[in-house]
Amino acid sequence: MAQKTEEEATIDGDILETVLSRVPLTDLVAASRVSRDWNTAVYSSLRHVNRIKPWLLVHVQTRRHPYATTSYAYDPRSAVWIHLHQLPNLKYISALRSSHSNFLYMLSPSHFTFTSDPLRLTWTKADAPPRVWRTEPIVALVNDRVVVAGGACDFEDDPLAVEIYDLRTRTWDTCESMPSTLNNSAASTWISIAVRGGDMYVCEKSSGLTYSFDPVTKSWRGPYDLRPDQKVFSSAIGLADGNLIVVGLLGSSESVEGVKLWKVRSDESMECEEMGEMPMEMVEKFVGESYCVSSVTVAAMGKIVFLHNPTDPGVVIQLEILDGECRWGCVRNTVVNDGSRMQLVVIGCCDVDISDLMRMAIKSDVELGPSETAYVASHVVD
Repeated sequence: MAQKTEEEATIDGDILETVLSRVPLTDLVAASRVSRDWNTAVYSSLRHVNRIKPWLLVHVQTRRHPYATTSYAYDPRSAVWIHLHQLPNLKYISALRSSHSNFLYMLSPSHFTFTSDPLRLTWTKADAPPRVWRTEPIVALVNDRVVVAGGACDFEDDPLAVEIYDLRTRTWDTCESMPSTLNNSAASTWISIAVRGGDMYVCEKSSGLTYSFDPVTKSWRGPYDLRPDQKVFSSAIGLADGNLIVVGLLGSSESVEGVKLWKVRSDESMECEEMGEMPMEMVEKFVGESYCVSSVTVAAMGKIVFLHNPTDPGVVIQLEILDGECRWGCVRNTVVNDGSRMQLVVIGCCDVDISDLMRMAIKSDVELGPSETAYVASHVVD
């Protein structure tokens, strides 16, 4: 009788997969170690029932040495915020910066360190910093090369200088400067960046003027007009669902009338096709309490696009592209408060899976077990 009761209480098959589909990814790490059957059910649930979605990453950093940094993630699959614990021996040499959604870097006169690792578990330190000293450069990882362009200090001879760091040879090389038409805007403040295939795209936010750069041939192409609507006063680019996308703010910085999304054709025409428009109630949340909205920041990965107002990131707009259609939602940024508003807030996104969380446990010198996941990543409770 006892054996029969125990068998009746067993949860497996489709029922177990459905239950696991409601469990946050961080807790599935422990669940996958319960037994072989549970491990199979966890991965089957992630493939067929509730797929993993890219995480929104928020890093809050003090503005002075030693640049103390706290990192959080939002998992749209489970709709939970997660506190990512600091890794031991990770030193921040300067302010943390983000580029094209998933690339983080730190730049000082003597160091250049960067990572594209989803959870910042591994960093690469260049053997030498860029030869040209820059304060607000445009930085992008294109396959096995890091491109550093523009943003040069006033005393440098060429404010549009471009350098490439080869990850294979660990050496710097110079090449053709940025187009002269970007002379007054060649800095990360005024330029939006995206990487598609083997090219880096730079878009002037105020005009939509866009160029592409191939680090292999070291050549620029363009210009392209990525201002598909004359009502757009500021735009940003990203890569989502395999396409280059443009997000445009309509109206004026004092009165945002709307936000639209376009995808860019992959041929030489670079024509824009409208995909959707943000509902007005979400536009109001996007604007927040800002008196002036000068730009929109885009963090995109896979089919997920996160948009926020850099002057008031209290709400992040989440866009999911499904079968070519836009599904809009909003996420309250629980990381932003009166204290963090005075600090540097860096926002990006990344693809994360269970193996990344397991690697984080190893890097943190934490033995991952069914009851120890919280040491690696713990849920933030509002």
